[in-house]
Amino acid sequence: MSGKVVHKFGGSCLREPVDIQKIAEVIEGEEQAILVVSALWGTTDRLYRAARDPDYASRLVQDLSKQHLRFAPGLDTSRNAHLFSMVLHNLKDALRLLAQNPEDRSALNNLLASGERLSALVVAHRLQQYGYDAYPLGAEDIGITLDGNYQANHVDIQASSIKLEPNTLYGTPVITGWFGEGQNKEIAILSRGGSDHSATAIANLIDADRVVLWKDVPGIFTLNPRWGVRSETIPYLTYQEAIELSLMDTPVLHPSTIEPLIEPSITLEVRHLYHAKEEKNTKIGPPRTEKQLKAIGCLPNVISLGFSHHHVDSHQRQLVKILGDLAQNDVHWWGLESRLGDSRLIVSQHDMHRAASIFERFDIEPQLHHHLGLLSLIGCDESDVDSINAAFETTEFDLTWLNQTSSAARVAIDGEDLVQALHILHDLIQERNQSFIQQ
Repeated sequence: MSGKVVHKFGGSCLREPVDIQKIAEVIEGEEQAILVVSALWGTTDRLYRAARDPDYASRLVQDLSKQHLRFAPGLDTSRNAHLFSMVLHNLKDALRLLAQNPEDRSALNNLLASGERLSALVVAHRLQQYGYDAYPLGAEDIGITLDGNYQANHVDIQASSIKLEPNTLYGTPVITGWFGEGQNKEIAILSRGGSDHSATAIANLIDADRVVLWKDVPGIFTLNPRWGVRSETIPYLTYQEAIELSLMDTPVLHPSTIEPLIEPSITLEVRHLYHAKEEKNTKIGPPRTEKQLKAIGCLPNVISLGFSHHHVDSHQRQLVKILGDLAQNDVHWWGLESRLGDSRLIVSQHDMHRAASIFERFDIEPQLHHHLGLLSLIGCDESDVDSINAAFETTEFDLTWLNQTSSAARVAIDGEDLVQALHILHDLIQERNQSFIQQ
């Protein structure tokens, strides 16, 4: 294959030394492979524990050294031996600073970043042994800048593009994910799972042809396997469909992963490391002409807060102010039904009390209704709505249709057994997809 490809390997692909041999195989033949890596499986959890538990921290450095040398024998005497020693030394320093001041955010981030730094060293060392011109790179060393101090939500694409010179990335660079330089020049980290976002941001910055997220699953499923309903992987999602599904349910994608790919139209693939040649993977890219009901996102146990005002104009102004206050207080709302002075706002159960307190500021005591769940039907259009209503017509379930976009429709569902409702919807998707294939 030609062009630049960004390959992201998460911790689930770095469980055993043999996994790195598999990594060498899947990047074989690439014109230029840029790797972004997470820490080895379980390492970040161990670093978090060490930050809280001095007894555990006292033996951590030696344990991590042994673990990483098990993955990459000879690293401690290789051309990168000084980097390996430096990371372990800095890890020890970070633990000492945290023992003195547990609130030292700079020390905590340096401690956490050491997991990715060690992983990059291990993967680069092993790839060198397989004949690749591989070398480790810290994200902050190539100019990856995040949009916050200490904790951040996104890579700052504009700031990073000024600092990063794509031509300096030769051979097979192995870049640390999950962190970068914060606005205060200290290390900042993304939320857990953010290294996928690191990979897509780097793809944007270097004008890559595609991104491959290597996982321990073959792709994104029609329905999250946690619901116990056997389903197939989705062959293709548009960017907006993937964002909607990541917000609602799927743990496979971080919600911010897709955003850097949209403007440059970079394709994303989700693949299983040990089933790389199978076709049952998921591709994510620009919109296509065909429309198809593809997947179900499910958020269980949501609450609707209903309120009304006898003056429609006053109600609308009040609603705008409430939505503004919810946003300022980081209370996410998932659906809104509003007409002629009556509104219902959907929030998750854990946000209900914070949302209700905001209503109280406006002297509103909302009517609360507990829904069995909130469903997002990915790729749903008007003909699907009719079919879904018909499928539930003779059941115990009640559907309340909320906001609908070109990528999905959200519906609140009431009843007793959420899994049964998901079975009905899943069977309907299978039936309609079969018809779609036959056409």
